[in-house]
Amino acid sequence: MASLNIVLVEPEIPQNTGNIARTCAATGAKLHLVEPMGFKVDDKKLKRAGLDYWYLLDITYYKNLEDFFERNKNGQFFYFSTKASKNYSEVEYPDNAFLVFGKETKGLPEKLLYDNYDRTVRIPMIDEARSLNLSNSVAIGVYEALRQWNFPYLRQKGRLRNYNV
Repeated sequence: MASLNIVLVEPEIPQNTGNIARTCAATGAKLHLVEPMGFKVDDKKLKRAGLDYWYLLDITYYKNLEDFFERNKNGQFFYFSTKASKNYSEVEYPDNAFLVFGKETKGLPEKLLYDNYDRTVRIPMIDEARSLNLSNSVAIGVYEALRQWNFPYLRQKGRLRNYNV
């Protein structure tokens, strides 16, 4: 079974993290949260945004970015940033890829981006827009990786409940 990892580095807004947790739960992606965070994990806004999907979530917490990299030494990381020149859909995401996203107000550290510029990707948008919402950006990245893998283990066909179609 294919595996996808979503990494949030120092997330600040509980509702965004809750929405991302729900996306991870619905797609089977693993969620990695790197502290410090701008909220407590028991925050009601976080839980509300994730609704009743918390039992489906595979989540790991890290003290800081160094702790994250130490515990995931063999990971293949892809850094999402508005400062990248490569489009997120131009790369092939391997099994067990880590899609890494920075905090809402500052993104990822520029030194990290510079050291990994060949694996740094952006979501195209107009020049006047500063950035997309973090939870929207994560959803775009998750579904691009899953699309490339032909949506493994996800139900791809819906059904009407009251009609035989």
